[in-house]
Amino acid sequence: MTIRADNLSEALKKLKLASADSATDSVESCLDCLLKALAHNNANASEKVQEMGVLSLLPTLLAPQSSCTPKVANIIAEVAKNEFMRSPCVEAGLIPPLVQLLHSKDQEVLLQTGRALGNICYDSHSLQAQLINMGVIPTLVKLLGLHSDNTALTEMCLIAFGNLAELESSKEQFASTNIAEELVRLFQKQAEHEKKEMIFEVLAPLAENDVIKLQLVEAGLVECLLDVVTHTVNGDRDEDVAQLKTASDLMVLLLLGDESMQKLFDAGKGSVFERVLSWVPSHNHQLQLAGALAIANFARNDGNCIQMVESGIVQKLLELLDRHVEEGNVTVQHAALSALRNLAIPVVNKAKMLSAGVSDTVLKFLPSEMPPVQFKLLGTLRMLIDTQADAADQLGTNSKLVERLVEWCEAKDHAGVMGESNRLLSALIRHSKSKDVVKTVIQGAGVKHLVVMAMSEHMIMQNEALVALGLIAGLDLVGAEKDFVGAGLVQVLHKLLSDERTAPEIKYNSMILICAVMGSEPLHKEVQGLAFIDVVSKLRSHENKTVSHQASLTEQRLTAQS
Repeated sequence: MTIRADNLSEALKKLKLASADSATDSVESCLDCLLKALAHNNANASEKVQEMGVLSLLPTLLAPQSSCTPKVANIIAEVAKNEFMRSPCVEAGLIPPLVQLLHSKDQEVLLQTGRALGNICYDSHSLQAQLINMGVIPTLVKLLGLHSDNTALTEMCLIAFGNLAELESSKEQFASTNIAEELVRLFQKQAEHEKKEMIFEVLAPLAENDVIKLQLVEAGLVECLLDVVTHTVNGDRDEDVAQLKTASDLMVLLLLGDESMQKLFDAGKGSVFERVLSWVPSHNHQLQLAGALAIANFARNDGNCIQMVESGIVQKLLELLDRHVEEGNVTVQHAALSALRNLAIPVVNKAKMLSAGVSDTVLKFLPSEMPPVQFKLLGTLRMLIDTQADAADQLGTNSKLVERLVEWCEAKDHAGVMGESNRLLSALIRHSKSKDVVKTVIQGAGVKHLVVMAMSEHMIMQNEALVALGLIAGLDLVGAEKDFVGAGLVQVLHKLLSDERTAPEIKYNSMILICAVMGSEPLHKEVQGLAFIDVVSKLRSHENKTVSHQASLTEQRLTAQS
């Protein structure tokens, strides 16, 4: 049925008159006419509503007891589908009466009210924040619990939660409700893929909050997720693949919270922990990935790491990596290396992991051209050799490794890889204290990178570089002399000692290094040329006792050799 423009205008005029007289029957017929017009041509009818100033009448027609209310809310929902009508709806004061209607017991009123608020606030964070401040979250959570058998109302609540959960300010309010229990209960009832997906879309942003993570774990979400994995792992339909990914990703997200992770770890005896471990040897890449990421997340404290290494997890990760040297799934490589890096942090684990062959497996990925893999590979090796002299010696004399590190030290496009390469190069020298390692680094042209590292903006890296350079000077000054001169080591040390902002330990190690290079004639000349005595003598009055004492010793050495 076509609604002519003049009919609509007539109906809108009547609506204005009838609403003023509170003539319910007349109002109802005008509302019906308007709904038909909106169904026929929403944009045109909405423009007409705007032109004739009808929006300002609607707040009074949204009375909780009125029989017109569902139709009025439906009209608002329809006009607010048009972006140009959303601000006028807000200006007409429609939001407060609509929010009040969320307390109605009439399911049709609730449905149309939810649609109206959703459409008005669509894509507007400021309006959604306004709704949050007006307390809609607890109200909607309550509605979900009361009307979970009403499919349309349930979907309306889920869409609202999905939009509101994107705002950080909503998380605290959600956390103070029983949203976790309601969503898990709803999830358990669903058989259809689309419905589960809708709930997943709400769960993912909510699960970013640590308090809600724990609530979801306690409400039994993990068991639901494991169930989804069991039912979809061998499926080849697109929806099975999608559900498997969503469920396993969400599982990993729940493990990012310290309390939720520890609860699921359950002293290494948790059934969930054991199930997740069984994903690592799976033939499904998505499960392998989730399993490795889960281990990396469980390995966030020393106690868990020690227990996991004792339980033989390392072997599973090494077997997984071996399968991916050829297959080359980068995300799985990255996740497995992350897990190994975390497991290698406790001192008691290092020797066990080295004897299990971790470094040999990790080195197989040295040819990788993928920066995320390179970054984790470097971090894993650095963790493994910390305090392990033999391993540092063995790796530090591996010329292929040192060549690759030197190459990565120049990876200016990947600051993380560049930083980790420098740190590993320094660690090989510091932990081995070996002349052979120093020789390998000199031959591989690594010295200049350590000199540059001494000027890093990170103090820990400056320190690591200076200690390594000191060992190079002490173990093979003759071999390193040319590189020290070429890289401007003396000038760097002068800069570090002259700068008032340089940390005390950096000044201390710089003076130790100055004394160490004095045995080289060209370096000695450079030290004299830069008048180091003046800089060092000023440091004798430094507030740090260790620095002032070293300054006195360094001044004596410089004076004696001048």
